[in-house]
Amino acid sequence: MVWSSLLLALRAIRRNLLRSFLTVLGIVIGVGAVITMVTLGNGATRRVADQIGSLGSNLIIVRPGQQLGPMRDGSAAPRFKEADAEAIQAQIDGLKGVAPVATRASTVVYGANNWATSITGSTAAYFEVANWRLAGGRVFTDGEQRAGEAVCVIGETIRKQLFGRESPLGSPLRVGNFSCEVIGMLASKGQSAMGSDQDDITVIPLRALQRRLTGTLDVNSLMVSARDGASIDGVMTDLRLLLRERRKLAENADDNFSILDTRQIAETMTNTTKVMTGLLGAVAAVSLLVGGIGIMNIMLVSVTERTREIGIRLAIGALEREVLLQFLVEAVALSSLGGLIGIALAALASIGLAQAMQVPYLFDPRINLVSFAFSAAIGVIFGYFPARRAARLDPIEALRHE
Repeated sequence: MVWSSLLLALRAIRRNLLRSFLTVLGIVIGVGAVITMVTLGNGATRRVADQIGSLGSNLIIVRPGQQLGPMRDGSAAPRFKEADAEAIQAQIDGLKGVAPVATRASTVVYGANNWATSITGSTAAYFEVANWRLAGGRVFTDGEQRAGEAVCVIGETIRKQLFGRESPLGSPLRVGNFSCEVIGMLASKGQSAMGSDQDDITVIPLRALQRRLTGTLDVNSLMVSARDGASIDGVMTDLRLLLRERRKLAENADDNFSILDTRQIAETMTNTTKVMTGLLGAVAAVSLLVGGIGIMNIMLVSVTERTREIGIRLAIGALEREVLLQFLVEAVALSSLGGLIGIALAALASIGLAQAMQVPYLFDPRINLVSFAFSAAIGVIFGYFPARRAARLDPIEALRHE
């Protein structure tokens, strides 16, 4: 009985191809929109997590002041010194490395090319702590750091802007009012989770930056990397106690520094992208309901058009449930067909948009199955009322219908 009802449904759909296409269009758009939005949202979440992971493994960042971000109140808080990093490395267990970091905006010049960038001063530990890989050359040695030698390691953006296809290794690079030798090139990291270019960087020994650019011994931040398997919370607790002691803070005094690990950043940003993905998916799902209303409308029209046909079937012995099943199967076939077309179009749209947005394409079988099941359920829900109306027609009245 189901098979014969399916054949009758397909025959009815084929008789009115244009109308059937317009009917399922709402389902196609709804399913395609939901899958595309969720897929792109998952890709954006993965990209944010990868970008934050590129900052460093088990990374903890310490800065002056109690707040982080552009409005942080670190201007009045005392800065760190290189000795603070040395004390952390010596007195706290479970650390892979500690890097004091100072930055200064400056212009770098090579030949006729110049570029405004950020100059970072740190120790050799910075490259391991911040998860930088070398594309060529080497990092500076401890001896070069202690002596404040004029050597530098440049990011991919600096290499492209100043050197083009020429190898920068061994070339003199003018930084502000002094010249340094390029000894290494950093592998590209791309954009950060905040949208900044991580490759737009020039790293020089901390003491070279302090002597030649800043003129102070201050350090903007401390980057601390815990070993794999070490308790991040335990390291953060020890770090806070040590810094309070070194900064001579009373027991009832607030911290004048901030400690943040990349897990917190990753959790906050991925939760934000997940919420946005859910909202976009919910908005797109509304079009599925609109498509269901369209199916119900067309099925009601179909019942009216085929009233005489229904009366003939009932008169020659067809049961009400058979007529009900015929129209219900027709509605489910329309919605299911729309669901399948929507899934196919969503896959193509997701791949294209993921490449355009530079986010990974992550196929999610769950959202595809849920969307298809939802489209089929819409066919059952919105097709039941027209099907019941057809099944309850009086055969005599139906035969008289013109």
